[in-house]
Amino acid sequence: MFALIWLGDRNEDDFYRVGDTPPTASASGYEPLPAPLPADADDRSGLEPTQPSAQAEPAPSEGELPHLVETAPPLPPPAVPTEAPEPPVGALVQPRPIAGSTPAPRYPRRALRRGDSGTVLVRAQIGPDGVPTSVDVAQGSGSRDLDRAAVDAVERWRFHPATQGGQPTVGTVVVPISFEPSR
Repeated sequence: MFALIWLGDRNEDDFYRVGDTPPTASASGYEPLPAPLPADADDRSGLEPTQPSAQAEPAPSEGELPHLVETAPPLPPPAVPTEAPEPPVGALVQPRPIAGSTPAPRYPRRALRRGDSGTVLVRAQIGPDGVPTSVDVAQGSGSRDLDRAAVDAVERWRFHPATQGGQPTVGTVVVPISFEPSR
């Protein structure tokens, strides 16, 4: 019944037809954008550079391909690793993590969902064998989940033990663990 009323009341003049398109705005005359500044321009505000470039190159012709104008500066010579100075005889040398034996902590999913971040300072007692004997939080991050993850990670680490007089001994180390969610 609705269809019959609608079809009877429909005016053919105002019905949408495919060929009928509304008039579009005429293309207005836009000014072209200004040419980009040379790469060595000191002022980034759109003004001309204060000093003309000594190596200004002409614009490439239509068939010419772009090419590298500047080259990277030469790399500095590789740094020669220097060994740490020998400590005085009988001095206590603190434990230090062994490279490659420090797995990264797992970012807790719940903390990641909440966007928790921060740095946890973890205090670890290291035995003469380089294995942590006691691990606790020296300074928390404000998130219990992050603190637990940091402690769990440091418990898996291995260390060069503390030494005194050349003999391995028990030592303490404070390790900072940072958690930053990557977005």
